[in-house]
Parts: sequence; C-alpha cells; structure tokens
Amino acid sequence: MIEKSNKKIIATASLAGCFGCHMSILDIDDRLLDLIELVTFDKSPINDLKQFTQPIDIGIIEGGCCNSENIENLKYFRQNCKTLISLGECAIMGGLPAMRNGISIKECLQEAYLDGPTVQENKEGILPNDEELPLLLDKVYPCHEIVKIDYFLPGCPPRADLIWNALTAILLGKDIELPYEVLKFD
Repeated sequence: MIEKSNKKIIATASLAGCFGCHMSILDIDDRLLDLIELVTFDKSPINDLKQFTQPIDIGIIEGGCCNSENIENLKYFRQNCKTLISLGECAIMGGLPAMRNGISIKECLQEAYLDGPTVQENKEGILPNDEELPLLLDKVYPCHEIVKIDYFLPGCPPRADLIWNALTAILLGKDIELPYEVLKFD
C-alpha cells in the first residue's frame, strides 16, 4: 500500500452534462478499492467535498460549458490541477447540450418558459431573471475551447475500462492506450 502522503490527489466536477461519466467512474466497481490505494479524492461529487482542500494532481471534468458558472468552475480546476482530463463527449465536443448551439438564447428561453408543450401556466411571460442564476452562454463550449486540457477520454459515457486504464497509466507514468474495444458511443 502507498502511504497517504505519496498518494496522488484527484478532483472531479460535472458541468453541463448528464452525470453519466461519473457513473462510469463508479462502474470501475471493485477496482475502486485498488484506485483508493493509489489516490485520494478531493473536491468531487464522489465524496461530496465542495472545495479543494489541497493541491490537485489530476482533475477530471465531465460536461461542457453552457453558463458562466461552468466557465468559473472549469477555470478554477485548471488553476488548481496539475493535469486536467476532459471526460466524455460533452466535455470534448459539447455533447447533447450543444444541440442548442444553432438556436438563439432568446428562442431557447421562449420555448422552455413560454411556448413549450410542457409549459402549464406562465401567462405573465416571466423568464428566470435572478442575479444568483448563472448567465447562459451564446452556445455550449467544449472544455478545451476555454482552458488547456491535457487528456481527452472519449465516449458517451466512457467505459469504465477506459477510465481505469487511463487513470492507472497516468498515475504510473505510462502512455495511455485507447484500443477500439474501450471506446463507447451509444
């Protein structure tokens, strides 16, 4: 077993996406016990830590950037992580959230809050407008268009084997191999 002080520190975040990539991290299953021998999780939904508590060796981001809060979080991760990984199609290309990229913000809000088939009552035509709400961006941006990304792990969501192989390779200073069998887009 590696001593706690020698373990690498990992942090994760989910931006504009479905959280499926974090579910794939959990799908590593019993290998999570092996991973815990090599790393300590810091800020992450996995352990519910909301702030960084120490310098981070590896940051893992899932989801793209659709609002100002996503941009802030991504930049915060880049500033605090030695290595940053884009995990999954949303982080790499914008994924399903980027389907709105061809539609104006005005049209999106109108459909969601005024004219959509599921809108029940909004006769006053009120749109969300609270200073605590993050501002929507003109489009959904992949992470590498905002900050420098060191590694890209594709898939929707990436297979657990791909995540496991990539993390262990990075932790052990080896090259990441991406054989076809570990790629998943469905």
